[in-house]
Amino acid sequence: MNESLKIYEVGPRDGLQNEDAGVSTENKLALISGLVSAGLRNIEVTSFVHPKAVPQMADADRVMRETLANHSSRNDRFVGLVFNQRGYDRALDSGTRSIAFGVSVSDTFSHQNTGMSAGELMQGTRNLVDLAKKDGLWTRVYISAAWVCPFEGVIPPQKAIAYAEQVADMEPDEISVADTVGYANPTDVGHLMEQLARRLDVNRLAVHLHDTQALGLANAAAAMQAGVRIFDTSIGGIGGCPFAPGAAGNLATEDLVFAAYKMNLGTGVDFDKLWSIIYDLERWLGRPIGGRIRPWWESMSQIDPSITFK
Repeated sequence: MNESLKIYEVGPRDGLQNEDAGVSTENKLALISGLVSAGLRNIEVTSFVHPKAVPQMADADRVMRETLANHSSRNDRFVGLVFNQRGYDRALDSGTRSIAFGVSVSDTFSHQNTGMSAGELMQGTRNLVDLAKKDGLWTRVYISAAWVCPFEGVIPPQKAIAYAEQVADMEPDEISVADTVGYANPTDVGHLMEQLARRLDVNRLAVHLHDTQALGLANAAAAMQAGVRIFDTSIGGIGGCPFAPGAAGNLATEDLVFAAYKMNLGTGVDFDKLWSIIYDLERWLGRPIGGRIRPWWESMSQIDPSITFK
């Protein structure tokens, strides 16, 4: 068993996309640099979507281009999310070498999120993944609404498995199974991920969890029990989907990093450095943020300022 977790940070993209407060490009770049400094090596920095659909991502081209320039000497992975050919072309023009795509188990959510049916989105994603592989890019595919859809309700596990097997046939580098609205429970998360781990390469499977019903960490633990070692998280627990009613923040990076520490699972992330980023981001957003560990961490820091977890 691999005794470490890979943290795939989605704060700059999924975290910011649903925020009312505008975050400047300069502050987005500072956020990304802070995450790199804290030891995060896989960061989804933006999405190449129409600015009218997701205004927070209007500066995607500049964010990606300057991020790559600022960290050109490193081997970190900076990912851009795309859903169509136009987004793909923009991503390549900005220098992107790692691209995420998405499919949806729910037809209704697919229409709301992309304007395409689930079948159309699947075929479009297949075409784009094929193109990306020819272009020598690293690829990831999200499977949205794998457990619960905000419009259609509970998704039967066999339907999610069938979609995951279609995605696996594309042979992306990673497949992220998403609890898009955060309504899944640990039993269902564990069951689905166990089934997928038997059918697919578990080393390429990730889970994307939200903490809407305070079950983010419990769901992560269930996925770990199934053998998953790649987890999508967002700094400060920020995030949500503009097209998924009820979706609250993502599983907080700091919560999962601390949980991994308690379980003797490495992450390569400096827990202390995360907090300076959280406080900066909180100031930029103009509202309190932070995972469930924050009250305890701050109380312990006041008692013993030298306390550290790495």
